[in-house]
Amino acid sequence: MKRIVLKIVLWFFVASLGSLLLFKFVPVYYTPLMLRRAVEAFADGRPVHFERQWVSLDQVSPQMVRAVVAAEDDTFFEHHGFVWQQIQKAYQSNRNGKKRRGGSSLSQQTAKNVFTFGTRTYVRKVFEAYFTVGQELIWGKRRILEIYLNIVEWGDGIYGVEAAAQHYFGTSAAKLSEQQAALLAAALPGPRIYNVVHPGPYMLKRQKHIIRMMHNLPPKLPLDSSF
Repeated sequence: MKRIVLKIVLWFFVASLGSLLLFKFVPVYYTPLMLRRAVEAFADGRPVHFERQWVSLDQVSPQMVRAVVAAEDDTFFEHHGFVWQQIQKAYQSNRNGKKRRGGSSLSQQTAKNVFTFGTRTYVRKVFEAYFTVGQELIWGKRRILEIYLNIVEWGDGIYGVEAAAQHYFGTSAAKLSEQQAALLAAALPGPRIYNVVHPGPYMLKRQKHIIRMMHNLPPKLPLDSSF
């Protein structure tokens, strides 16, 4: 039994390390979340469709990068994958029976989207933490951001910033304005709930808040001179 467990652990380590090394250089076109959404749509009798187009970080508007960092993880360049203060706050909030709040960093969100089905279980959290550490060590901040922006869900069947920019604004990710970027970032907590085309009061309020936070970020993010 011990040998079997040891082999499983060894094979998992080799496979996970191989995946991390592969995705450091190869685009991530499909994720477990995409498969989950496809199964859900099929089970509900809805058409299964995907809108996605991989782009490099250089092909994404600096405003979009700043908006995502400001909205989802303004300490992204300071931590090593985890924002312990936010995790503690989320734990206490959820434990007290209050409205569920997330405490995940951008690195954790990327790990969840790329390597798990996104189910709310402790097992998923363990895998998420494991891959978060691996991403920080192997990919680095720039690659994490690049993958996140290309695979994050932005609506029913819409994945990645290029598909979102074309679907909602009829433009490319490279040409997104500050207002458009902030509006897309405002939808991320509930991309299939919040309406980007016809934003309500909450979305507009959050958009303005994100723009203020964008202005509070350093003039240039530590990626390269263009950001």
